[in-house]
Amino acid sequence: MQRPSERPRSAASVRGVQASVLAALGVLAGLLAWSLPAAATVPAPPPGSPAVESAPASLVGLDPTVPASVLAASSAPGSHWAPQPAVYGTASINDIPVSGAGGTTIRVDEIYPTLADGAPAPGPFPVLLTMTPYGKGQGGSSAPGSAAAPSNGSPTGGPNDYLVERGFIDVVMDVRGTGDSGGQWGLFDPIQQADAIKVVDWCAHLPHADGKVGTYGPSYLGIDQLLLAGAIGPHSPLKAIFPMVAANDIYRDTAFMGGLVDFEFDELYLGLTGALNEANPVVDTASDPALLADLAGIELDHTSGLASYHAATEANVLGGGSEAYDGTYWQLRNPANVLARIVANGIPAYLVGGEFDLFQNGEPLNYAGLQNAYDHRPVGAPMLPNQPVTGRYQLLDGPWEHLNGSSLDVDELELEWFDTWLKGEHTGMAETPTPLHFYDLGTGTWDETTTYPFAGAHPTTFTFRPGGVLAPGRPPVHAAPRRIVWSPSGSPCGRPIDQWAMGGISVPAQTIGVLPPCADADNTTQIGPWAATWTTPPLTSPLTIAGPIEATVVAASTTPETELVAEVEEVTPNGTSFPLTEGALLGSLRAVDPQRSWVLGGTLLYPYHPYTEASARPVAPGKLTTYEIQIFPTFVTIARGDRLRVTISTTDTPHLVPLPEQLPELAGGVYAISQDAAAPSSLSVDVLPAAP
Repeated sequence: MQRPSERPRSAASVRGVQASVLAALGVLAGLLAWSLPAAATVPAPPPGSPAVESAPASLVGLDPTVPASVLAASSAPGSHWAPQPAVYGTASINDIPVSGAGGTTIRVDEIYPTLADGAPAPGPFPVLLTMTPYGKGQGGSSAPGSAAAPSNGSPTGGPNDYLVERGFIDVVMDVRGTGDSGGQWGLFDPIQQADAIKVVDWCAHLPHADGKVGTYGPSYLGIDQLLLAGAIGPHSPLKAIFPMVAANDIYRDTAFMGGLVDFEFDELYLGLTGALNEANPVVDTASDPALLADLAGIELDHTSGLASYHAATEANVLGGGSEAYDGTYWQLRNPANVLARIVANGIPAYLVGGEFDLFQNGEPLNYAGLQNAYDHRPVGAPMLPNQPVTGRYQLLDGPWEHLNGSSLDVDELELEWFDTWLKGEHTGMAETPTPLHFYDLGTGTWDETTTYPFAGAHPTTFTFRPGGVLAPGRPPVHAAPRRIVWSPSGSPCGRPIDQWAMGGISVPAQTIGVLPPCADADNTTQIGPWAATWTTPPLTSPLTIAGPIEATVVAASTTPETELVAEVEEVTPNGTSFPLTEGALLGSLRAVDPQRSWVLGGTLLYPYHPYTEASARPVAPGKLTTYEIQIFPTFVTIARGDRLRVTISTTDTPHLVPLPEQLPELAGGVYAISQDAAAPSSLSVDVLPAAP
């Protein structure tokens, strides 16, 4: 096997690659901060604030830590596994060329365990693979027992010295068309899975490898793992995966919401990947002069990719082409469509998600789908209340945005997972009775449970009433409608701007001890003619909302297109509102597929909209129309004395934007939202019973 010469890994070069992503996000944060009020020093939280808020702010979450209780609950009670100490040093061989699909050169770094004298440890060892489109940097060396940084310092991924020091070989791969690999990049292009299958086989046959392979990494690296595990087939070397903050449905989870373009994230991501694809090969030649001979060819491939993917995709979507709808392009890239194959291939998965993550919607759906497939049930169905579960498929879902969810220190959890499935240790993870670990945003505690939707929950519907009241039961007869107007923009303050910037505003601000811009403003600052709120009276007892949410808005519009955004909030006694979750819907894409929707206890809680061009139909001006809005799931206990609020608006700046061709059909729109018993508008949530 021919390889480049061995050389030390430069930790500085790895940090530099990671910093490039954070720097790009910093630019976004800076631009937003320039147009928003100045940041303030973080004060103490006010009485009655939800636990997720470490300050009177809608944007500040909790530190990215995994508590010992969750580590314990990931295994069966009475399990006695403990992490072994670091016994090896590390060294690397960098920029190894591996033949990908069609002979395209895919480059990888191999980081392997070493003995005290620096010689390779004999092994044999399992191999861990991470596949990054952000540039792998360069590998290096460390002495036995030296301290290692957490494995997931940024969404770029990177080498995991912690695991190498405990008896694993680590391989970091540049995805086709990125980093130092050849070819042209496209978002989750299926050919990347063909490349990865060949790299997995290469990993299994490395010197000192034992033939077993696992994968790890967050974000794109997590989605890659799911797609690979579904494509690779049974009896492969791939034996376990650990995907963090990974999508279920790329179209619904991130690229679009309710059929509306996620402009904030999409434009940031296209710019970020385009810049990294051009810059990384040049940067890497500084520490690897051997790449200079291939640099021109790599750059030519990557530049061609900017035209074939970045520019073409932008033109297709903004022009209302096929990629603006949920068709074949997106279906080929959806982890949801491979979950059953992952189970059939016998590959266990430990999932990590965030309740303010980009993929907030899809992470519990991935868990439910894998558990259903293991129980021989339909992947897209809700789990049954008493459904048996397996520790082979687990989800840890906490109060994190994308950046801090990607940066969780999961070294010990990953070690236990890979010790279980790659080394055959009896850790108890396969036998845990509670493989679902969900954080309660209200109490600050973890719920260790089994099924999604959550076992024991029952649906409750609150109707919109005159005077902005939200209450159970039927609204009055002959109540006048409430009117809002369509607006091309609104206040940028609020949770969504940070969530869809991946935490790129709140995470840096919290790191230096200040509130992000606008964070100390409650949501009443967003109310204008484009929005209206309905709020419950103060609760007489705590209310735990857990799982999918649906808003039914019955309205008559003056225009043939509508744009509706629904945000669910908790309001504390001092009047501060904390946004918890949201959903949206473009009126022409309001069709619902009853076969794929979730109706629980007779109540629609998860409307599945096809979002296809064939399902689109215009809104009839002046006619009452029903819009069933899917709101992303949450888990929050609203305290006694607090209130539940829903805000319905016609804009979510800068998160969501209509396509240019839709603007003339939206302009001037006035929506009369029904508050009448004959056509009730409502909010439906799943409620867990109070703890005994």
